[in-house]
Amino acid sequence: MSRADHIAFIGDRHSKPPLAADDAGIKAASLARLDRLGLRVPPALALSAALSQDYSSRGALPPGFSVHVASSLRQLESATGFRLGGQPPLLLSVRSSPGASMPGMLETLLNVGLTEEGVHHLIKRSGNPWLAWDCYRRLVRAFAEAVDHVDPGVFDRVTAQHLTRNGAATLHDLDPMSMRDLARDSAKAAREAGAVPLPDDPFQQVMRAVEAVIASWHTPRAREYRRIWGIAENAGTGVVVQTMVFGNGGVRSGSGVGFTRNPATGDDELYVDFLSNAQGDELVSGREPVRDAAILRDALPAIWAELEHARSRLEREFGDMQDFEFTVEDGRLFFLQTRVGKRTPWAATRIAVDLVRGGIVDARTALQRLAPYDLSAVVRRSIDASTAGEPVARAVAAGPGVATGGVVFDAERARRLSASGPVVLVQADIATDDLGGIAASTGVLIAAGGRTAHPIVVARQLGKVCVVACAALHVDTSSHTCTIGSKVFREGDVITIDGGSGLIFEGRVDARVERPDDALEAIESWRRQHISGGAIQWRQSF
Repeated sequence: MSRADHIAFIGDRHSKPPLAADDAGIKAASLARLDRLGLRVPPALALSAALSQDYSSRGALPPGFSVHVASSLRQLESATGFRLGGQPPLLLSVRSSPGASMPGMLETLLNVGLTEEGVHHLIKRSGNPWLAWDCYRRLVRAFAEAVDHVDPGVFDRVTAQHLTRNGAATLHDLDPMSMRDLARDSAKAAREAGAVPLPDDPFQQVMRAVEAVIASWHTPRAREYRRIWGIAENAGTGVVVQTMVFGNGGVRSGSGVGFTRNPATGDDELYVDFLSNAQGDELVSGREPVRDAAILRDALPAIWAELEHARSRLEREFGDMQDFEFTVEDGRLFFLQTRVGKRTPWAATRIAVDLVRGGIVDARTALQRLAPYDLSAVVRRSIDASTAGEPVARAVAAGPGVATGGVVFDAERARRLSASGPVVLVQADIATDDLGGIAASTGVLIAAGGRTAHPIVVARQLGKVCVVACAALHVDTSSHTCTIGSKVFREGDVITIDGGSGLIFEGRVDARVERPDDALEAIESWRRQHISGGAIQWRQSF
């Protein structure tokens, strides 16, 4: 990466030189490795974390940096055949690339470079007016929220009004003209909320999006995450400016997140959440109902086969279980990023043993990775449904274990009330802004979301019991109550959730306890071979 302009190009299937994670960030470095591995990635630019450090010290990007960005964007135009602000239009995603994984903590903006005039060019390029207006709507909203910090509720209310007016259950039920009206009303609502209008100059959109991503390093949720995981405050973040591919283009398109192994149990299986006709922000936000992998496996079997083939290549290339994001655009698979996957302590022990037995890592490396865990305390709690009585509801299991506690309905209450006893955070949806409440709770129960939403990934890493996509859960924040199935619960009422089965029970339910004895015996044998001194001594981080 040139130290003069801090920009590197990714995307010719021979990305050179290899990017260093401490300079470009792990997202950019991993993306370049995916490209060299021969997996299909949208062309991208990697901006150095040094820019973030400069921005923090001076409050602005370096003088003349925009000239280097403009020059580098011509590389993307050449690689794709699209033009920023031209025909056919080049649209971009602008994402963070920190040196340590911080899922969902920093800003991402999609469809950058799209103007209302450009919508018509995108219609010509895609042949899909619904997609074009949907992209514009998303950009208007994301720009106002990330750049001008407009409350998301402003857009939620406008969306709800349009759905009601059109008798539509979801945005996918709107016709293209209704989506156009929603996009324009979203822009009007943003202006009325005090946001600066979306720039008509696509290049200015890019530059402001880059600044917004860099500035998000200093948000409260990002600071809290770094405090919990001991990430240096002054490290800053790189930025990836990547060519858009569109998951919201119809039934042969969609967005997904996958793990090369089950991050909750460690099972050697492809673990995927997928939303058809959707962009990735819907999937990872934790605010949308997410279907499991069956829709992808059944509707697009060739894509599923590609993912199965890729998962072993990813583990051998990176030497560990991977968490990857992908988009399917009209039946073509694109990889957007990969990183070492967050996992529960139980999964960590099983994955370590499998990787050693598979010859992917050696025992010494596995021991180093396991050192942060208190392996003497690694257990899995589960409920014997045959003796527990009738559950009040069933949802999607997302983080194993059993959690019992008093119901709380917001993150701040969870932080305050957890001092008096265990609490279960119960919400209609969940966001990374809720990190403090997640950390304070013994478990989370969510009506929407999926297993791979960023807040759930973080909760699972923290060892929290997670149950998501509970259609039987309805939260009434005005009365501080919720209904689960046919039962009404108030704040403080005790429930039990089983993150292995997805079952939800009223009151306290006893759990049985298992230990991964086979895996621990293998780990103990490595310990004796590589480290003198007898029994395992482990640090505790959960």
